[in-house]
Amino acid sequence: MDDYGYGLWFLVIINTAVVLLFAVSFFHPSSKRDWRAFGTFSAFVIALFTEMYGVPLTVYLLSGWLGGSVLGLDLTHDGGHLWAQLIGWEGDPHFSPFHLASYVGIVGGFVMISAAWRRLYEAARRDDLATDGLYAYVRHPQYAGFMAIMIGFLLQWPTIPTLVMFPALVYVYRRLAMAEERETRARFGERWDAYAAVTPRFLPHLFDRSSRPSRPTEVPAP
Repeated sequence: MDDYGYGLWFLVIINTAVVLLFAVSFFHPSSKRDWRAFGTFSAFVIALFTEMYGVPLTVYLLSGWLGGSVLGLDLTHDGGHLWAQLIGWEGDPHFSPFHLASYVGIVGGFVMISAAWRRLYEAARRDDLATDGLYAYVRHPQYAGFMAIMIGFLLQWPTIPTLVMFPALVYVYRRLAMAEERETRARFGERWDAYAAVTPRFLPHLFDRSSRPSRPTEVPAP
């Protein structure tokens, strides 16, 4: 697509709605904390698609500031694929390495959120602590899933607002996760301490498999 390709507000609305509907169906928010987590993600998605199809603020600023002779950018829809432009990708930017890698983050993030919700729901039905499935690798797989989706979108279509928002949103998720942990520890006590001692918050232990529980039975019962 070599034309201007912006001002398409219908696509802004449709794409935003589709992604948020997918997210809410996978996340199943129920508490105020859940809705705050979902709200921060929604702000990121709205900012993303507003620039992708509405107003290309980032492309406009960079193409005007540094010029096409420096970054090779132009005020077109293809110019919004900044990583592809910066590495000099000459083919369709939708098939650039960054764009293809973005699908891994986006799809993988949705899968993580869905799988984690099922485990959490089953544990809640048993009035138990969720420690199996993805919870055997990280303490907050749903928040990790949201972050994976955002990283995927940043690989696909980076913008100044979303690049600024991402670390702020990670901070918000960290605060929400810590609040959940305080409540969970008050409820499960030593079981939570044993689980949290060997299970990282967001990033799994990739190289030290012996340092994480592989089954919920490894967490001592009260």
